[in-house]
Amino acid sequence: MIPISDNIQSWKKPIITYWLIGINVAIFCWELKLDTSGQLGDFVNSWGIIPEQTNAAITNAVFYNSAAWIVVFWRLLSLPVSLFVHSSFSQIIGNLLFLWVFGKTVERFLGQQRYLLLYLVAGVFSGMIHIFMASTLTVPVIGANGAIASILGAYIMKFPKAKIYSVLPLMVVFIPVEIPAFLYLFWWFIQQLFYGIGSLNIPGGVNNLSYWGQFAGLVTGAAFMQMVKR
Repeated sequence: MIPISDNIQSWKKPIITYWLIGINVAIFCWELKLDTSGQLGDFVNSWGIIPEQTNAAITNAVFYNSAAWIVVFWRLLSLPVSLFVHSSFSQIIGNLLFLWVFGKTVERFLGQQRYLLLYLVAGVFSGMIHIFMASTLTVPVIGANGAIASILGAYIMKFPKAKIYSVLPLMVVFIPVEIPAFLYLFWWFIQQLFYGIGSLNIPGGVNNLSYWGQFAGLVTGAAFMQMVKR
């Protein structure tokens, strides 16, 4: 199932969604350039979330060397930056497609500032959950998966009966269908398994599958929308 649009109409332009898509595409193009020069691995390891390194830096700063808080700050800075770094064509296309279909409607309802706040806070929070739950992971975690999950959670909470205009690819035939919005809640988690398609050449590999972090983002988005509705 490929989501195209929804049945909720509005004349407001989703400016923040435009900017988020543009920034993600620009950074991915930069990654492609780094990939050709062999520098992509250093870039991803610098700005991706590496739970083992982050936990080690925090432990060192708290118990042994207070000067190590500089390292902790650097590792925590990767939490928001990693949201804009992707490891494969399938990951960025899937994320940005969901961001466009669901994000523009959520932005129109929440407004630009609250929408951007939700995207960044939920993305950072999902990264923190992943650091805690996968504390020994030594490969970088990148991608906007947690932030997109929060947008999906907010959308389902506000528009559970919305219809999503989709196409169902069958071989070379594309069949247009209308899918209830809540079904995409399950499809979102299923499609994470395919995010390795079209992977970039990143030495050591990366982690695209963070169900704990994505679930945290989903709950954050739903809770945020519930508070706004009240």
